[in-house]
Amino acid sequence: MALVNGGRPIRTVLRWQLYATVVSALIAASWQGSHGAYSALLGGFINVTAGAVFGWVAARSDKSTAGGALHALFRAEASKVFLIAVQLWLVLTIYKEIVLAAFFGAFFLTVILFTMAIFARER
Repeated sequence: MALVNGGRPIRTVLRWQLYATVVSALIAASWQGSHGAYSALLGGFINVTAGAVFGWVAARSDKSTAGGALHALFRAEASKVFLIAVQLWLVLTIYKEIVLAAFFGAFFLTVILFTMAIFARER
C-alpha cells in the first residue's frame, strides 16, 4: 500500500469501505430495522478505523531502509489487528441487540475491500 504523497491508495480504500458500510447499513435497515442498520455500521466502522490507524502508523514509521519499511508494515498490521480485536470485543459485549448477520456481513465486506488496496492507483 503506497503511503507516499499523502497516501492516496489508503484514502481510496477507506472511502470504498465507507461506501460499502453505508450500503450495508441501508440493506440491513430494510431487512432488520434500526438494530440491523446499527450493527452493519458498527461492523464496517471497525475496519474503517483500523485501516485509518494502519495508514497513520505506517506513514509515520521509518521507511528509509528495507528493514525499516518492513518494520513499519509489521507495526501497522499489529496495530490494526489489535484495534480490530478490541473493537470486536467491545461491540459484542456491550451491544446486546446486535444483528450478527448484518454486523459480520459488513465486517467481512470491509476486510475484503481493505485487501483491494493493491488495485488503488496513484494519479
